[in-house]
Amino acid sequence: MTALVLVVPYGLAGTMRFVDAAATLDGVSLGLISHESASGLAAKMSSDTRGHIRGFVQIDDAFNPDHLEAGVRRMAAELGTGRVDALAAILEPLQVPLAVVRERLGIRGMDVAEADRFRNKSRMKDTLRAAGLPCARHRLATSADEALAFAEEVMPLVAKPPAGAGAIDTFRVDDRSQLESWVGHTTPTSERPLLLEEFIRGEEFSFDSVTVDGQHVFHSISSYSPTPLEVMSTPWIQWTVLFPRHIDGPEFAPITEAGPKALAALGMVTGMSHLEWFRRSDGTIAISEVGARPPGAQMTSLLSYAHGHDFYRAWAELNAFGTFDPPPRSYAAGAAYLRGMGSGQVSHVEGIEAVHRQLGDLVVEARLPAQGQAKSSSYEGEGYVILRHPETDVVADGLKKIVSGIRVHLADQSWE
Repeated sequence: MTALVLVVPYGLAGTMRFVDAAATLDGVSLGLISHESASGLAAKMSSDTRGHIRGFVQIDDAFNPDHLEAGVRRMAAELGTGRVDALAAILEPLQVPLAVVRERLGIRGMDVAEADRFRNKSRMKDTLRAAGLPCARHRLATSADEALAFAEEVMPLVAKPPAGAGAIDTFRVDDRSQLESWVGHTTPTSERPLLLEEFIRGEEFSFDSVTVDGQHVFHSISSYSPTPLEVMSTPWIQWTVLFPRHIDGPEFAPITEAGPKALAALGMVTGMSHLEWFRRSDGTIAISEVGARPPGAQMTSLLSYAHGHDFYRAWAELNAFGTFDPPPRSYAAGAAYLRGMGSGQVSHVEGIEAVHRQLGDLVVEARLPAQGQAKSSSYEGEGYVILRHPETDVVADGLKKIVSGIRVHLADQSWE
């Protein structure tokens, strides 16, 4: 019996899908560590999942390695195994604390040095560049002078915290005066450095992969429209992710070669990862960043729909047993994210009936904005629609119809 412990600080809907999948595994004694109470977290589970949880520990701060270690020790006793065989979480900020606890308690899995190369985006790019892999020029600025000196070399650029995830807390800088204004208010220091990167113009994609015992065994490619940075900086834009049916063409050869090398350089041994990359107009590529975790924003669901394979369960099996059976890609799949402009609550949603008449047969999953629903604090928006079909063009065309045909209206400002 494998003692698997999942760290679930908050019972978010996306997180609970991984918990539900782990609960279905035979040969696993499953424990949960959370900030929430047992009753609060249980209310977000199905009755079947609740019946498979063998241990629960509530702690104050799962992001603190000392608190987390204490929770894991308590869990080993509660499970009755006297040990924890595997310790995992999907949230990126938890990857280093998890690694610290693994090292302290002798639990297999990613160690601190490996986790830090994924989490610290400046160290990540230093590692990739040292391995001869393509990535954006960057500078970790610990003072205003360092930031402005880099701006003399590279402009436009992107500024972000070195431990950011995706496009969160990331913004574009188009001229020196804009950067001067920003560092004048928030001066970088050695304790709070600022990561500056070359702004790359081009298409943005993801490269989601599975590694087992240091061997690259699976990858998937998807495209964003528009780019996540544009989505973050323009809150009303409705955006899409497309998983094309076929990904073995020459247009993807550069990332198919560079992606596994990047993961090997960073130290991925066994796990699922999410790599974001750009393709410039001249066909060259640049790796943006890599997370040692499954993708967010319903992309794990998209992986599942495109391959007819439960990737939530696959992630749980990787952590519990270190195994993965690569599935074929049988479909194209895509998601359209529905977002309203302004603030307040959803007053009404326009266009759903018309879009459903056109695309109803393609829809495999949807969460539509509900009247009275508060505006989301996430870039994912107030809802989403997932499509699947054997032909990529059919899915791509359907996604365009959704984002052009559905409008989310908020209480204090309609999107006109």
